[in-house]
Amino acid sequence: MRRWLLWLPLVAFVALAAVAVHGLYRPNDLTVRSRLVGKPLPDFALPPLIEGRPGVSQADFATGAPRLLNIFASWCVPCIAEAPHLLRLKAAGVPIDAVAIRDTAPAVRDFLARHGDPYARIGDDPRSAVQFALGSSGVPETFVIDGQGRIAMQHVGPINEADVPRILQALEDAR
Repeated sequence: MRRWLLWLPLVAFVALAAVAVHGLYRPNDLTVRSRLVGKPLPDFALPPLIEGRPGVSQADFATGAPRLLNIFASWCVPCIAEAPHLLRLKAAGVPIDAVAIRDTAPAVRDFLARHGDPYARIGDDPRSAVQFALGSSGVPETFVIDGQGRIAMQHVGPINEADVPRILQALEDAR
């Protein structure tokens, strides 16, 4: 009867190793989702980053028509990959506003000249305060805002070709 007790430590070790290997090959989803989806935008007013172009504020989104709010930065490599898809959305008639985080006007002007400019407004968020208030954890990130200023959808990461129809549908649903 005691012979099986000799095998108990080995069985426990194998079980623990199996749990560890399983965790290594199937990591948790580390995407941070905003808790504000379905809720009104937080109150904010960002000054313009580029002279001659308006800044962006919470009041700009309570106009009765849905819009996109894109969080980006000129130093963000995935933002470059996303740029043609934002231009496609703009060409489809989607109004897009932006929050530029931890950036400078010359760098953003250069970024827009190189990769296209889909934005109606660009607000300067030098400390990422508005980004964090929205529940955004990185760049790029895009929010569909309904006409009453509520966050209807959050898209984490760069928008790609497959995401465009889903975003257009979210904008239509937000009407």
